[in-house]
Amino acid sequence: MTRWQWHALPLVAALLAVVYLFDPAQGGFPICPFRALTGLLCPGCGSQRALHALLHGEVGMAFGHNALLVASLPLLAVQGLWTKAFPGTRPPAARNAVVLAWLVLVVGWGIARNL
Repeated sequence: MTRWQWHALPLVAALLAVVYLFDPAQGGFPICPFRALTGLLCPGCGSQRALHALLHGEVGMAFGHNALLVASLPLLAVQGLWTKAFPGTRPPAARNAVVLAWLVLVVGWGIARNL
């Protein structure tokens, strides 16, 4: 791991602990600015509740809050493993086709969940 990743690790652990201990559905967390302005769900809406559910082992409930987040986590794990297994190559997320596919997927998810 790089130096900045080691520095970020305690922050990520602290944020995960907060989301684990406090249920975002009960309030106290920041609201989505996109939803506050438009009344529509953005592609990330429900991510805090989904992460809380995942940390408590409730995969089905997490999928209901934000299916894109739950489906993306295994792909992020593959990305991390790829960079460790093939250190000299570009990871999949650095390829233009993958970035474009993610862009289309995220925008499509944002539209589909509001229909």
